Amino acid sequence: MHRARHTWALAIWALVFAMVLGLGSLDLRAESRPVLVFAAASLRNALDDIGAAWMRETGKKVVISYAASNALARQIDAGAPADIFFPADLDWMDYAASRNLIRNETRVNLLGNALVLVAPKGSSLDLAVRHGLDLSKALGTGRLAMGNVEAVPAGKYGRAALEALGAWAAVKDKLVQTESVRAALLLASREEVPLGIVYRTDAASDPNVRVVGTFPDGAHPPIIYPVALTRASNNPDAGAFLDFLRSDEAKSLFERHGFTVIDKMASAS
Repeated sequence: MHRARHTWALAIWALVFAMVLGLGSLDLRAESRPVLVFAAASLRNALDDIGAAWMRETGKKVVISYAASNALARQIDAGAPADIFFPADLDWMDYAASRNLIRNETRVNLLGNALVLVAPKGSSLDLAVRHGLDLSKALGTGRLAMGNVEAVPAGKYGRAALEALGAWAAVKDKLVQTESVRAALLLASREEVPLGIVYRTDAASDPNVRVVGTFPDGAHPPIIYPVALTRASNNPDAGAFLDFLRSDEAKSLFERHGFTVIDKMASAS
């Protein structure tokens, strides 16, 4: 059964990859295909801009698949043909490294972010995000949207922050756990929940939410986005695009979207 699921996953990825690239056949020669990046959902706006800048400068295309970091890591592990992995936390990059799915010498801790509490833009809620935060009262009969607290990076950061502030016990049974941070953002944007926990950059991307408060940095592990080439990639342009992600032009675009640029090489284990 496991082998059947693995074979099916690879078949689906081959079909999707061919469709995305607009290929007339399954000729996947490295020199003829765009760079394929598997990136955390929260990177969408910034990476779309950076991919467009790369194409303007080089005439070459980059294809970016956005999803929760845990889902992307498992897809790469199942054989999905990514050239670059760009998750939203260290744990999922470590997962990839432990399975020899990335080239450790290319791994960079590139970006930082902040965690915020958002409400629909028409909400009148006013909360102080600090120890003793009473989210249960603010939620009333509603629910709190956040990424899956066991797997999605924003959900794991969110749970850590709520526990540190003494707010977890009162809200753990009032959660809507989503498959990605952007899904949690959408629930708040559509007024389907009174509150959501997302990244600062996600909140900035959606005019239909407003930031109620920012979680203190010390309330959760540092939010770090590492990036690396995958072990299986043979695309000659992948390294060049990884370098472009560290360029001054890309740095400016990341910062415009609210990210903090760290750009530190992680020590290979």
